[in-house]
Amino acid sequence: MTPRMPALFLGHGNPMHAIQENRYTDVWRQLGEQLPRPKAILVISAHWVTRGTAVTAMSHPRTIHDFGQFPQALFDMQYPAAGDPPLAEKVKQQLGASNIKLDHQWGLDHGTWGVLVKMYPKADIPVVQLSLDAALSPEEHYQLGQQLSSLRDEGVLLLASGNTVHNLSMARWGKEGGIYPWAEDFDQRVQEALGSATGDSHHPLVDYMQFPGAQLANPTPEHFLPLLYILGAARADDQITVPVTGMDMGSISMTSVLVQ
Repeated sequence: MTPRMPALFLGHGNPMHAIQENRYTDVWRQLGEQLPRPKAILVISAHWVTRGTAVTAMSHPRTIHDFGQFPQALFDMQYPAAGDPPLAEKVKQQLGASNIKLDHQWGLDHGTWGVLVKMYPKADIPVVQLSLDAALSPEEHYQLGQQLSSLRDEGVLLLASGNTVHNLSMARWGKEGGIYPWAEDFDQRVQEALGSATGDSHHPLVDYMQFPGAQLANPTPEHFLPLLYILGAARADDQITVPVTGMDMGSISMTSVLVQ
C-alpha cells in the first residue's frame, strides 16, 4: 500500500540559496532524506503566474533561469529531472475545469529547482509544475489544493514554493538594518494560524490580507498563494509543523510548513 505523502511549503527566498549552504538549505536536504520518497513531485511555484491554470506536460522540462544580476554559477545550474505527462493529465482531470491547459513551453523555474536541487540533488524524481491563475481568489486557490489532496495517496509529493512574507522592494541586500518589525509580526501571525483548521474547513489564512501588516508583507499575492494549496491539501488527521523559520534580507520570510 502506498503511504500517504506529505504536503510541503518551502520559503525559497533568495535564488542564491541554490548554490549556498546554510541553515535553510540544511533543512531542505534533511526533508529530502527523511520524508517518504515520492513517485513524482507536483510543484506550485510563485514564479509561474498565468491566465487560467496550466500544468507542465512535457517529458523533459527545461531549467528556467528567471532572474537577473546573479553570479554565472547560478545561470550555469541545470536540474534535469524528467517530466511526467501522465501525472499532468491526472492533475487536469482532478481539477476538472475546461480552462486547465497542458503546457509544453514553461519548464522548471527557480522557485522549483532552487529548492529541489537541495532536496533531491540527483534530479531522479519526475517533476510537474502547476501555475497560479492570477484571476482566482485566495479561496479558489485553497479549493484547488483540496482537489489535489488525493494525489498524496498515489505517491505524489505536493510541494509549494513561495514566501509568507515577500516585499522585494524593501529588501535589505546588505546586513545592516536587520528584520522589519512588520515582517516579523506578520510571519508570526501566519505561524500561529497554521493549525487552526485542516481538512474541509475554511482555513483562516485564506483571509491573510485581513491580518495586520498584510499589505506591507505581501504587496502582491503570488508568493503567499502557494501556501494555500498545501493547507487545502491537508486532512483532518494531519499534523502541521514548521521545519524552519527566519527572515531573508529583512523582508522575505523563510518559514516552511510541513503537513503529514
